[in-house]
Amino acid sequence: MEVQGKIKLVGETQTFGNNGFRKREVVVTTEEQYPQHIMIEFVQDKTDLLNNYKVGQDVKISINLRGREWTNPQGEVKYFNSIQGWRIESLQQEPSGGQMPPVPPAEAFAPADDLNEEDHDDLPF
Repeated sequence: MEVQGKIKLVGETQTFGNNGFRKREVVVTTEEQYPQHIMIEFVQDKTDLLNNYKVGQDVKISINLRGREWTNPQGEVKYFNSIQGWRIESLQQEPSGGQMPPVPPAEAFAPADDLNEEDHDDLPF
């Protein structure tokens, strides 16, 4: 699945527990009739993918939906969902160095005045 939109917030990397679990969150605002603010978390080594992204950038994020079951101390079963990102791409066009130069206006070209009426057909056949 994918989510597209404009970055609203890029959080700092957080570390949890003794094993060093890392998590970083990004909020993307979708661009539709009713914009949604979607919080997506990147975990472990994927947290570094957000280093080059800033608020205001248009992005496409590949996601997985995750769900888990938890039983609290009173024996009640609870369910939690999360959205995990695993790839992020910028949707903004990068200026390329290999672009063609603009074509000059028609006024920049002089008309050919030295055409001889007899040489109008120079095709060899």
